[in-house]
Parts: sequence; C-alpha cells; structure tokens
Amino acid sequence: MIPLSVLDLSVTTTATKPSAALRNSIDLARHVDQLGYVRYWLAEHHSLPSVASPSPDIMIGQIAAATQHIRVGSGGVMLPNHAPLVVAERFKMLEALFPGRIDLGLGRAPGTDGTTAYALRSRLDRREGDDFLERLHELMLWETREFPAGHPYNNVIAMPDDAPLPPIWLLGSSDYSSELSAQLGLGFGFAHHFASHDAVDAMRTYRAHFTPSRWRSQPHAILAVAVVTADTDAEAERLASSMDLNRLRRDRGQFLPLPSPEEAAAYMYTDADRASIARNRSRLFVGSPATVRAKLDPMIAASQADELMVITATFDHDARKRSYSLLADAFGLERKAAA
Repeated sequence: MIPLSVLDLSVTTTATKPSAALRNSIDLARHVDQLGYVRYWLAEHHSLPSVASPSPDIMIGQIAAATQHIRVGSGGVMLPNHAPLVVAERFKMLEALFPGRIDLGLGRAPGTDGTTAYALRSRLDRREGDDFLERLHELMLWETREFPAGHPYNNVIAMPDDAPLPPIWLLGSSDYSSELSAQLGLGFGFAHHFASHDAVDAMRTYRAHFTPSRWRSQPHAILAVAVVTADTDAEAERLASSMDLNRLRRDRGQFLPLPSPEEAAAYMYTDADRASIARNRSRLFVGSPATVRAKLDPMIAASQADELMVITATFDHDARKRSYSLLADAFGLERKAAA
C-alpha cells in the first residue's frame, strides 16, 4: 500500500478565524498521527485571508511536540523569501529537538502577491531576477561546509552544529523542479492540486533522471492531491462545493476564507462559472472511499508515486478529520497505538 501524508494550509473559513485554524491544524496532526499517516507538511503563504500560517517552521515545532510518530515538515519554505543561513539554523534546530522527524521542503515561488513579496524581501540582498538556485546552493553549503577557500562564510557556523540539516525536498508544479530534484539527488513533491503541468510527466521525468547524491541514494516522489472523502458520494459532493466556490474566487484574485456548503449552494453560478468548476475538478478527487480510491489508483500507478500527500479543505473541521479517517481505511493504513 502506498504511504499517505498530509499537506495542511491551516485554511480559514467564514466561521473559523485564523487563530482557531492554527489550533485545528494541531488537532488534525494528532488525529492523522494515530491513523498511520507518515508525514505532515505545513505551507508558507503571506497576506492571504484564506490561509492562517505564514511560518511553517513555527508550526512544525508545535506539531512535532504534539505528535509521536509522524514526520513533520515544510510544504514548503519559500526560499527566495529567506536568507539561507536562517533556514539552515531554524531547521537544524528543529532536527535537534525532534531528531529523525523533520523534513525541509523548499519552493521557489513567493507564496503571495508581488507587493507582499517585496515587503518580505526588501531587507534581503536585492539581486535581480530568479536567484533560487543560488540560494539553494548556499543552503546546502551551510551543511556541507564546502565554501571555497578564503570565503568569509568559512568563519560562520550554522547552529546547532551537531544537528544535521533535515532531508531536503524540492516542491513544484512544473517540470523545472522535477528535473532539478533529479539532478541534485533530492526528494521531489509535485503539486497536482494546482498544477497545469502533467503530473505523470513530471514524476516520471524525476525518476528517470535521478542521480544519487549525499542527500539521497534513491528517488522518492510525492504526489500531492486535493481530496474530499465522505461516507457517500452525495455527502462528499456537498462538502466539496466549498472548495469549488473557493477555487472559482481564487481564479478571479479573490482569496477569501472558505465558504460553507450552504453559501456555495446559494451562489448564483453562470454557465462560465460551472464550466470553470468542471475544469478544476480534474485537480480534485471527490466521493466515498471506494469512489476516491478508484479515481486515485490510476494516477498513482501511472506516475509511479512513492507517496500520496493529501490536502483536504472542508468548512467543518470534524468533516475534514472524517475525510482523512475514511481515506486511511480505504488505503489500509496501520493505526498507531497511543502512548
């Protein structure tokens, strides 16, 4: 059976304020930890009313402390927003506190709009253009200590220096990150839930071109998908209507809290709206456990995914927990005993 993981955006709703959404994330992490999920990743987004957490490293520490078995990581840290040394220090610190349970997932997008991105980076080195590769290289050097002779950073230590940098994963929604992950010998996560690029192509490209490295000897590809599961297809469709309307609004630049199914049912959709929702449904798997499993299995097989990472956003927190429970049963996860 393929391992299952969770990607959590700490989504707000029209009834769930950001502070409550953060507490819900900790509650959900405890829940899936006992269900047998292997990984719990937190995303980085800024200035979005729909997403409560801009700081995955802070949430990682809170969730790792509240759970027992599950690996906890970033899905991901948007590296262009941060000095590589700061990322290295924070994640080495997390690894020191929770050895063997931390992941460092990296993205190259800002996770926000242009103005907010400028505000985040206005005190950083203002290099022109895309400097993701340069920052990634520097981040790795803080671990390998292979700065050139005479480089001033040879006298700088990323503390705590007795803790290694956690496993590095590159995240993406195109072939760029799949090819780069393969070239550098890193783990790879593909964001099917918002990608326009073909997931099968990206995942197979990564596996075909993977080069073993000091970071990883074997390829490991995670397929991230959006799923809403309920006891019946009809109930799952009702719950998913919140995500349908939310995605429609996002496509129009409206990053609002997740609406209720009742608000979604009352919305006056145009024919164009319904066509847009139908197109977006190719990125959303909805139904009973059997229905969702039947939809996911062909993609898992075609992409040769090593792991399935699931993002579920429902208006009701208990419904979200139920969705992950049903999915765990559908895929035969082995539940963990509580300490």
